[in-house]
Amino acid sequence: MRVTLLGTGDTTGTPTPGCSCDTCEAAVDRDIERTRFSVHIENERTGESFLVDMSPDARYQLLRDSVSLPDEVIITHIHFDHLDGLGNAYRLLDSLPVHAAAAVDPQTGESVAETIAQKYDYLDQLDVHPQQPFEPFEICGVTATLVPVEHPPLACYGLAIEDETGAKLSITGDTNFAVPDASRDVLSDADLLLADAIVPARLCKHHPLGGTHENEAGVPRTFGTKHMTTEGALSLAAELNAAQTRLVHVSHFPTPEEAFGEHTAVDGEQYIL
Repeated sequence: MRVTLLGTGDTTGTPTPGCSCDTCEAAVDRDIERTRFSVHIENERTGESFLVDMSPDARYQLLRDSVSLPDEVIITHIHFDHLDGLGNAYRLLDSLPVHAAAAVDPQTGESVAETIAQKYDYLDQLDVHPQQPFEPFEICGVTATLVPVEHPPLACYGLAIEDETGAKLSITGDTNFAVPDASRDVLSDADLLLADAIVPARLCKHHPLGGTHENEAGVPRTFGTKHMTTEGALSLAAELNAAQTRLVHVSHFPTPEEAFGEHTAVDGEQYIL
């Protein structure tokens, strides 16, 4: 599998429009960026490729990183920064199978798959395939498994992707630190883990709800209720025994040293698994 990180940022990206903070200015000076989240995965044996999430920046991302148009897509949840790129299927693709969870979200009364089908009912190119959590399905010659994570109030899913060689990519999806044990089992032992890490724990003091899921030293592993801190993501990676970890969904609030540190991903990174 050839894995390209198309988008590694949060909902506003880095640099954020209209922002002149040190981190946004550093991104401009270094000619790096974090657009909204999306991952391109190519099966080099078959020549097929798919996306995990299709952000509003999809057109730009596909052009910038010179990757192939996707044959299929997996959508993890219904926040706009993860699915609104599906509109780009119009006139670009003859058809686009879209895989999403079939489990009903109590908050919305419908599954992620059902929401996508209704939201994009005007696009004949999209063909939505509901998938049951924890049940593996085939996509572009590899196997994917959606697993529930914690991103209240809406249902959200991480996933594990494995090819016939045993190479494994795990993606936490948008989540706090309280990933269920059954989901952790599926995500464990990845060659590459992409872990949600929006800010360092020290910034929890700025969130109205503070931080939660503290470790033994009192360091919050969740920022508010929806996303992991840097410390939380790295702690989860250690528990999951990931061979390599890249932090994604990173905001522009950390300092430049934190935002562009050892573990934090930026757009365009590519990995062969």
